[in-house]
Amino acid sequence: MTKKKNFGSLIRELRIKNGFGQRELATKIGIAASYLNDIEKEKRSAPKQIVIKKLSSLLKVNIDTLNDLAGISKGNVAPDIGEYIEKNPRIVSLIRSIKENDLDEDQIEKIENSLNKNNCKALVIAAGLGSRLKKHTENLPKCMLDFGGKTLLQRQLDSYKKNGIKDISLIRGYKKEKINYKGIKYFENKDYKNNNILNSIFYAEKVISGNIIISYSDILFDSSVVERTLNSNHDISVVVDIDWRGYYVGRKDHPISEAENVIFNSNNEVEKIGKINTGNEEVHGEFIGMIKLSNRGTEIFKEHFHRLKKLYWNKPFQRAKVFQKAYLTDFIQELVDIGIKVHCVIIESGWKEIDTVEDYKKALVAFNKKFTKS
Repeated sequence: MTKKKNFGSLIRELRIKNGFGQRELATKIGIAASYLNDIEKEKRSAPKQIVIKKLSSLLKVNIDTLNDLAGISKGNVAPDIGEYIEKNPRIVSLIRSIKENDLDEDQIEKIENSLNKNNCKALVIAAGLGSRLKKHTENLPKCMLDFGGKTLLQRQLDSYKKNGIKDISLIRGYKKEKINYKGIKYFENKDYKNNNILNSIFYAEKVISGNIIISYSDILFDSSVVERTLNSNHDISVVVDIDWRGYYVGRKDHPISEAENVIFNSNNEVEKIGKINTGNEEVHGEFIGMIKLSNRGTEIFKEHFHRLKKLYWNKPFQRAKVFQKAYLTDFIQELVDIGIKVHCVIIESGWKEIDTVEDYKKALVAFNKKFTKS
């Protein structure tokens, strides 16, 4: 991560990184260039909350990071926290209880994790063509396939909502007009024919903050999978099925060689991920197409995506011929390669991938057996 010494130096670093001149940025946020210059040189303390919000948006940096540094700059608590306490004075009682009970860092972290668990968002990636499903997706995106009177997407929404996740966004592309459920925020990947999952995710960068689960749209999963994912407190967590090999028995159209496999260490941290040689006994599981990011995890995720995009656009990246065709697993492997820890949420079955006609027919049979009574 970028080394952040103070508010002013971070603003200058990010301004240059995002290609803004000092006068240009000052104009966009509605302050004088001389004022911005003083802020960058630490001659003035951090600006008001309204300016911090604009800086966060334009410079693509987490607003919590800016607020924390702004508080240090002013010799006070972060301005967003001070503002919140002023509007909600009863919060002082909670803070005082924490103080009087002398809670340690672990206890405070448990409280924070509990609150965050109940405030998690979901983002579904549903822009792809789904060509391997042939006639079934001639006029429909994959996620609109029927399973027992509900679409695949509706089944996903049900699993999220059973776990209290109501803030759901979706990235549309192919046959976008076919996906029109109320209560979902929609983003459009207009270039879905030329890019892949990784780049598709960032059409919804606006919502990638806080705690969020990002999932493929072509997976049918139980609510228990979401529940287990929510229980992870790590910055970056991927869901890995360790009971995966049986699913490939007799699976001809999507052979085992195409599985997005995972090798992890004794701490359940990813060492290798992607289309690994499945004849290797070291393979421990299969990535199901679901990842959870914490507040800090989203910042790591976004920062490195933009860094790598500048370096590798139109160039080979991990297993992809060019960066814009990269899978999410290519990106995860890159994070692991540079030393960022990616935790595995371990499951044993509880999901199905719907990638081919064969997958769909098999999943329907299994679904009808399991869910007819649900």
